[in-house]
Amino acid sequence: MERFFKRVSNGSHPQESHSQEVEVESSKRSRIEINIADLPFDPGLRAPISDYSPNIQDEIQRHYLQQGPCQLKDHKFPFSDFGKERRRFNTACIDKDSMFCLCCYLFKPNIGEQVGGKSFVGKGFSNWKKKERLVEHVGNHNSYHYQCYKKDRIRYRTRLTASVDCIRFLIRQGLAFRGHDEFEDSTNQGNFLELLNFLADHNEEVRVVVLKNAPKNLRLTSPKIQKDIVNAFDKSRDVSIKEQTVVMFRYVNKKGYVIESFIGIEYVANTTAVSLKTTIDKLFSKHGLSISRLRGQGYDGASNMSGEFNGLKTIIMKENECAFFVHCFAHQLQLALMGVAKKHGLIGTFFTVVSNVVNIVGASSKRRDILREKQALKVIEALKSGELSSGKGLNQEIGIKRPCNTCWGTHFGTLVSFITMFSSIVDVLEEIANDRLNSEQKHEASIMLRLVQTYDFVFSLHLMKTILGITNELSQVLQKDDQDIVNAMDLVKVCKQQLQMMRDTGWNSLVDAVSDFCVEQNIDVLNMENMYCAQGKSRRKAPKLTNMHYYHVDFFNAVIDLQLQELNSRFNEANTELLLCLACLSTNNSFSAFDKRKLIRLAQLYSYDFSTVDLRGLENQLQTYFDDLRSNDKKHEVYPLVYLLIKLALTLPVATASVERVFSAMNIVKNQMRNKMGDQWLNDCLTVYLEKDVFNAIDNEPIIQRFQNMKTRRGQL
Repeated sequence: MERFFKRVSNGSHPQESHSQEVEVESSKRSRIEINIADLPFDPGLRAPISDYSPNIQDEIQRHYLQQGPCQLKDHKFPFSDFGKERRRFNTACIDKDSMFCLCCYLFKPNIGEQVGGKSFVGKGFSNWKKKERLVEHVGNHNSYHYQCYKKDRIRYRTRLTASVDCIRFLIRQGLAFRGHDEFEDSTNQGNFLELLNFLADHNEEVRVVVLKNAPKNLRLTSPKIQKDIVNAFDKSRDVSIKEQTVVMFRYVNKKGYVIESFIGIEYVANTTAVSLKTTIDKLFSKHGLSISRLRGQGYDGASNMSGEFNGLKTIIMKENECAFFVHCFAHQLQLALMGVAKKHGLIGTFFTVVSNVVNIVGASSKRRDILREKQALKVIEALKSGELSSGKGLNQEIGIKRPCNTCWGTHFGTLVSFITMFSSIVDVLEEIANDRLNSEQKHEASIMLRLVQTYDFVFSLHLMKTILGITNELSQVLQKDDQDIVNAMDLVKVCKQQLQMMRDTGWNSLVDAVSDFCVEQNIDVLNMENMYCAQGKSRRKAPKLTNMHYYHVDFFNAVIDLQLQELNSRFNEANTELLLCLACLSTNNSFSAFDKRKLIRLAQLYSYDFSTVDLRGLENQLQTYFDDLRSNDKKHEVYPLVYLLIKLALTLPVATASVERVFSAMNIVKNQMRNKMGDQWLNDCLTVYLEKDVFNAIDNEPIIQRFQNMKTRRGQL
């Protein structure tokens, strides 16, 4: 104690002694440097905060906050006599055998006394005869104790808000939280701690309450705290090799917009229909939902999902007959495109050659660099000759895209880049084929070089680029999450019409484009009047066909006819009763498809939503609705039954593109470096990452309150 207080002699006058003490203490503060490690832990031995230099008072407060209350549970305090009873403290000061208030000691201003204020800060409280003074000391919300206690809560709130803000940023970007080495001397403590350090460096209010300046048991940086905060927000194999299924809900909100929301991702032991149904039932039960409220279901064409007898859609429809199944339109389009490649030999060979060329040219970074350099030189020459125009955003550096067998939209991009970079690709193949070193792909490059410089290849290249260009537009539109089933059917019809128009009138323009390209690339142009000679076949045994007949009839028309045939066979939903009725809701040509009888039948299919009385009322509303369609802005209020019918039509899923986006997001959130994420942690991260619009609309306050209510926390708000 003599290190902090000047001992008072017995013979001195009280006022004189007080004056001397203040003078000595004042001079002592100015000349003695305090060693934080030597500060006494016992509250009875602590000097008042106001006795320290103002320059170090904050540091002293942080030190005692980090230590927390002095509660020596294993120390046996002596008994004291209180009348007929003997009592002792369970946790108190060792030296003075008294009780102290940590909040008041740290934050109470030196401006007079409150009830028992001096006792709870300097002398200590030990008078159990007046135990009611404990309650009087705490007081109401205007008391000094409450104000001091509030300062500690403000610090906690600031610390918690900083952690929430950092987690907001990381989870929105799909970044990992933890680092390999999170010790204080680490050069990289991981994204969360590094971001929190950055925030502290740029915000003084945050700096004084986080990390080193926070209590060691209340820093709010542990992995468990991070998971709790993320949790407060709120069929594929991932990199951890676990079979999982994704569930998304499609619904119409109160404003009439179609919304597709991610509900969860669940682990499944196997992918049988019964196992998937059990998983869905558990997920519905978890969220307080019922299968009886389901009005549509959509999957890909796998037998365990869409099987007619034992598929998941059949099991669900046995339980709820109104949960109509729609085969994913985007998946059907992909199957139609794949069907052409499988059934037409020349097209299958063409895509094999394209894939091999892309693999050879893009086999190494060195070859890709050569390709980019040669293409850059071609662009410079074209700019000088005036073939290309310069401008902002034009003539950007491009590379050849690699096609994906499960995503045929990428094939269109591959063919476009192949045409654009054709001469550069030929130059790279020539370099590889003429390489004097023993290259593994030297001979393969030589074969590919001969194949791509033929009229057959160029014709196939332009033909498939045009066909895939038409279907690519449909594919892009079908992947929109707000697409409705009626509009999707119209788009399929438009795609078929464009292909038919190409077959009827597109031959001449295609041949002209192919001929111009061959002349530009120094490839021999065929005379369409000459006899066609098939490669590898004897001229005597070959059929007597002209080039015109072969390329126009056996190639051009045959490929387009096969594509139309595949589209007609794959999109056979247009023949089902449900979709024929839905087509009557189409707005095209001033509701020319309107048929009241079919719409009544559509309502009858949804027997859970339309009673017999509703069906009679709907019949009267339908005709009035279409007559009054352009004159009333609040039709959902005037015609509720018609609006219900439209909502049911909008609820039917068009494509599973949203589910595919979840799988893509999973590869970002749960990558090779984070392959040990648990199911709940993955669910929480994916929910926030995918539902960013909802996440951005949530303020920090409800997140903080839910985090506090999850369990008992050391810090209080």
